Amino acid sequence: MTSKVTYKGKLRTEAVHLKSGNSIITDAPTDNHGKGEAFSPTDLAATSLASCILTIMGIAADKRDIDISGAAAEVTKVMASDPRRIARIEINITMPARDYSTSEKKVLEKAAHHCPVGLSLAEGTEEVITIRWS
Repeated sequence: MTSKVTYKGKLRTEAVHLKSGNSIITDAPTDNHGKGEAFSPTDLAATSLASCILTIMGIAADKRDIDISGAAAEVTKVMASDPRRIARIEINITMPARDYSTSEKKVLEKAAHHCPVGLSLAEGTEEVITIRWS
């Protein structure tokens, strides 16, 4: 088992990662009857994509002795209705100012488009990944 999620009432859940004991609170968003006081489940899905992309880029970088520490991603999630779902996730990655070679950039860009979360999203979910090389 990976985690345990408990409904706390008032459209709030608490998810506990069983191996580490770390927890995450979610709230329904304000546009869907919630308070929006924490990540919504769909916020987590979009944020998971960014986290996964940076992790897979990190694995590719580590294999080649490329330092990408400090890389950061900004996430924008766009919802659709009928049915309510994530329609689009925009990930804007800013790479730290370093002298990346053309081949290093190519490896990292390829890694960004091959993370397991992205490959697991519904086929109609649009992913827009932009990498800014400082």
